[in-house]
Amino acid sequence: MTRVIPPTLAPGHAPKRAPERSPGHRADLVAALLAAALFAAAAVVGAAIDDGDVLVLGWPPLFGRWEPHAGPGTPAALITAGLTVLHGPAAARRLPWHGLVWLAFGGALAWVWSLALVDGWRRGVARPLAYGHEYLTVMDRVDGVGPFLRTFTDLVPKDAPDNWPAHVAGHPPGATLTFVLLDRVGLGGGAWAGAFCITAAASAVAAVLITVRAVAGEDGARRAAPFLVLLPAAVWQGVSADGWFTAVAAWAVALLALAAGGGVRAPRTAAVGSGLLFGLLLYLSYGLVLMGLVGLAVLWRARAWRPLPWVALGVAPWVVAFTAAGFWWFDGYAALVERYYDGAAAHRPYAYFVWANLAAQVVTVGLATAAGLRRAALDRGSGLAWLVGAACAAVLLADLSGMSKAETERIWLPFAVWLVPAAALLPRRGIRWWLAAQAVLGVAVNHLWLTRW
Repeated sequence: MTRVIPPTLAPGHAPKRAPERSPGHRADLVAALLAAALFAAAAVVGAAIDDGDVLVLGWPPLFGRWEPHAGPGTPAALITAGLTVLHGPAAARRLPWHGLVWLAFGGALAWVWSLALVDGWRRGVARPLAYGHEYLTVMDRVDGVGPFLRTFTDLVPKDAPDNWPAHVAGHPPGATLTFVLLDRVGLGGGAWAGAFCITAAASAVAAVLITVRAVAGEDGARRAAPFLVLLPAAVWQGVSADGWFTAVAAWAVALLALAAGGGVRAPRTAAVGSGLLFGLLLYLSYGLVLMGLVGLAVLWRARAWRPLPWVALGVAPWVVAFTAAGFWWFDGYAALVERYYDGAAAHRPYAYFVWANLAAQVVTVGLATAAGLRRAALDRGSGLAWLVGAACAAVLLADLSGMSKAETERIWLPFAVWLVPAAALLPRRGIRWWLAAQAVLGVAVNHLWLTRW
């Protein structure tokens, strides 16, 4: 009997297969486009209502000005982006875990440095922390830690004689003391301060990876790694003190995740270390008390509350030391609120910034993160969704408080790094396109706008 081969299966006549499409890919694109539309709307509305004194911004909703430019960091930024897009996903899958963490840190370091140097050494690295309202402008006014802390709150109000510059007044004294310490050990000046913030900010990538692995598994951490390296927020991480704050917050959460998940031999020591960093964070930025939500999400997911007393043990020395030295956190915060509403906040309309603040995050976390957040919202039971959801809650509370009108592309950096792991939920097919979108956004923002940081 002759076997009949169906025409569609005959050799040379195999049917063409429709291109595989990942479930939800269209919805991912819609989420990304909606995020881009939100930013565009904030730009259009901001330009319409701003006369220079209303929003007090150069290019709403961003704090900066339109100034297309290039610099010595441009080739390095393009090379770093290209290598990460082409080889990052494969390296993240194949490298040993510890090697991946170190490579991610190195990649992030190259990315942040190269973007900072797009503006040149002086304008991009050495100057941002040393002029205007920044911390290094008061180094000669700090004669000793004791007198500084005892009189700190008195000099916060705008009508106080010889009051502190805006950034010094806008944070607890630990922020300024960071740069005082650098100055006293021989690392004074804007260049050292910039290098310190760049290195610290890049290390946050490693901390987030460690946390994601502890909370959501190693596969999720590996998939998130390239997106964390090409974080568009690196534009502002480089030479702003918020890059330093981001690192402290990230490592505080990472140590807590290790303590809760039993990923270290001495979980109590890790918990105390987490508490020390959370305690330091209290005296670096008032608003970062909201990072406690991310910490609680880690504990809730692990169903482990035993680290809490040890975390409190780590926090306590900071509270005791600063209070005994003459600085009471709540008095400092109350004075800041008064100073804040005596300044630009009195002119900046809440009705605009309550949504434009969120629009500004589109250029810090990127379109891939917007698509990933959509998937996280549908995957509410996963550890990754818990982590990302807690960061979203922190952002929303900070937004609704009215204490963050503008400049949130910088101020919310410690929250932004916890949103980016949502991109790990995107399907592997097409991942390079999403990574390319992140890279293009970071490069474009840094080359088209001149930001203060």
